Amino acid sequence: MNTAPGPVPVAPFTGPPRHPLDPDPTRATKARAVFALGLIGALTGLFIGGVVPATVALQLARQARREAYTSGGFLTGAAWLRRGERLAWTGLVLVAVAVVAAVVVGVIRLAEAPYGQDFAPNVN
Repeated sequence: MNTAPGPVPVAPFTGPPRHPLDPDPTRATKARAVFALGLIGALTGLFIGGVVPATVALQLARQARREAYTSGGFLTGAAWLRRGERLAWTGLVLVAVAVVAAVVVGVIRLAEAPYGQDFAPNVN
């Protein structure tokens, strides 16, 4: 028996055979929602309006992670979840910066305001 010279073709390993009733891996729809809400939270963070979508994104991310864990690997989208969570935290940090800046500006303006009644210069 003669064999042809050269490397032997190897079939790619696809892992253990799947059961025919196993569902196909799909991206979690909550992962897209977390990313979109995180993006909105980050974009509107300086306007204080980003706190609502950012907190909703973090709550959805928690639910999506729990669902992905219980699905046994059939729900994907972990990268979208991570990006959405980072954007949501960025939005919350921007909200905190905006609130602190508003408080500082308010305190400075209050300190510069005249105290008591302001009389004309010719009044004793």
